[in-house]
Amino acid sequence: MDKYDVIVIGAGHAGIEASLACARLGCKALMVTFRREAIGLMSCNPAIGGVGKAQLVREIDALGGEMAKAADSCGIQFRILNASKGPAVQSLRAQVDKYKYLAYMRRVLRGQKDLTVKEAEVTGLIVKDGTAGGVVLNSKEEAYSSCVVIAAGTFLDGLVHIGLDHHSAGRIDEPASIKLTENLKGLGFDLLRFKTGTCARLDKNSIDFSRLIVQKGDDIPQAFSFSTKRLIYRQVPCYITYTNEKTHRIILDNLGRSPLYSGIIRSTGVRYCPSVEDKIVKFRDKARHQVFLEPEGLKTDEIYPNGLSTSLPADVQLKIIHSIEGLEKARVIRYGYGIEHAVIEPRQLYPTLEAKLVKNLYLAGQINGTTGYEEAAALGLIAGVNAALRIKKKEPFILDRASSYIGVLIDDLTTKGTPEPYRMFTSRVEYRLILRQDNADLRLRDLGCNLGLVGKKDHFKTEKKRSEIQKGTDFLKGQYIKPCVKVNQKLRQLGTSAIKNRVSLEEMLKRPQISLKSLLKLSGCSVKFSECALQQLEIEVKYSGFIQRQSKEVERFKNLERVRIPQHLDYAVVPGLSCEIREKLDSLKPLNLGQASRISGITPAAISILMVYLRRMDGQGKLLPGA
Repeated sequence: MDKYDVIVIGAGHAGIEASLACARLGCKALMVTFRREAIGLMSCNPAIGGVGKAQLVREIDALGGEMAKAADSCGIQFRILNASKGPAVQSLRAQVDKYKYLAYMRRVLRGQKDLTVKEAEVTGLIVKDGTAGGVVLNSKEEAYSSCVVIAAGTFLDGLVHIGLDHHSAGRIDEPASIKLTENLKGLGFDLLRFKTGTCARLDKNSIDFSRLIVQKGDDIPQAFSFSTKRLIYRQVPCYITYTNEKTHRIILDNLGRSPLYSGIIRSTGVRYCPSVEDKIVKFRDKARHQVFLEPEGLKTDEIYPNGLSTSLPADVQLKIIHSIEGLEKARVIRYGYGIEHAVIEPRQLYPTLEAKLVKNLYLAGQINGTTGYEEAAALGLIAGVNAALRIKKKEPFILDRASSYIGVLIDDLTTKGTPEPYRMFTSRVEYRLILRQDNADLRLRDLGCNLGLVGKKDHFKTEKKRSEIQKGTDFLKGQYIKPCVKVNQKLRQLGTSAIKNRVSLEEMLKRPQISLKSLLKLSGCSVKFSECALQQLEIEVKYSGFIQRQSKEVERFKNLERVRIPQHLDYAVVPGLSCEIREKLDSLKPLNLGQASRISGITPAAISILMVYLRRMDGQGKLLPGA
């Protein structure tokens, strides 16, 4: 078989971004998947984005990834979540036509130069002298490469559960990857077992929507990609209903038939997206739980009842569904199921997503302990980029916590690990006022351009936006409003106090009651900037005090990140460190003091000791004479 630069195992959201990144950076890439038809399959709910996740999608786009463009092309409803709250937590969510999404991703991969897609099962890795050099296929063929990316999703030793019955599978009706799992164990990787699941699919023609709460998309929908000019599909509504006392009684009466509560499933489940039986047991004080009905596409009758994820038997699932208002006569197209699968303990990875045990082997997606399309795609992009940079003998690409949600995601996984399926939230991000979904292009487009994944046209668009923001800032600082009866009357109508002296437009805009549009109207001024630039301008001015404070915190953070730790440092010779701290540092091999400080159990005193010791070392990691 031909030799490739990079082989990517898996064609889910992580595998797609990894493969495209490698090929777009000029590497000859091979994607290996069980079925071409399942490339980009949305195994769970038909949606992209959400709180914390939208930021990841925007960052993927800013760096040159594909998910945002696919969501825009295939979206059928767009809605900003937390719209009434501050910009730090506002997040876009799109309902997506899952069948169009599949077709879109297949089309993009098919048209990508230097990328080959092959249907096969990878049964093992070719590893020589601790370095990955290819894969072994179920046909006994060997495919050779300089780097390998594993993006296996839920397929590693996957086990599907429906009631007390279970069978080996990576997804319903698709085989699990058993031999690759054993191969990874043989290479010395520590494996964990996590659990996730999905809901039944319902026939929309059997649902009484007249009794449900309608949830429509935004009147003026926003796109995910900074490159999208306009959204082309009509928006369709979602619907809301709730579980009730009867639903809860059915579940509690059948817990003995639940693999989760009968002891069959012992893996750790998703805390923030639990099964319906988990919710009823753990939150017995709640009279009801929301069920969010999501259309799976424009040309399908399938409805996804988000909130009813379960591994209970089919007959119990049907009773649960029929107990809910509007679903009394609902027909089930496919029942829900739970799935257990193996993941790598993610602290066995560097922040580049390269494995510490095997050089040139990168891991991305759910194999790293995450859950969610967006987390997988983000990891896939970074793994693919770093594999390509290794081929090109260039410096690795690492995002830190102060630059991006992706940086937080990877740092959390590789530094802290995760005892349960990891899901991104805005609450995980210390600098979320700076790392907003709306400014991802301003933060990361330059990096995407430098990598070679962002074209000149898109980069120019970002630079134009940056220029407009600066011009707008200068304009607001240089224009003033003078006190008069008309102005003060209008200010009182807006709910803010009158002025006695002239005030700059910048100072006026800091008032929470005044929007940029109302301010321009009040002052009689006009500006000809893009809507996105005006949005940025308003946020930067209104939150300037908070942003400046957070920027100072970022600078302190970066001071620790700048102190590099030699990877060959012998912690045993560093005086003053306890045996426990030495063992942790030697095992996890942090790249810098910042990363070391976030390892559980590493004390501030230990960081101070390390800092003093590192200052006494030369550039080659050796102690200076007399130190």
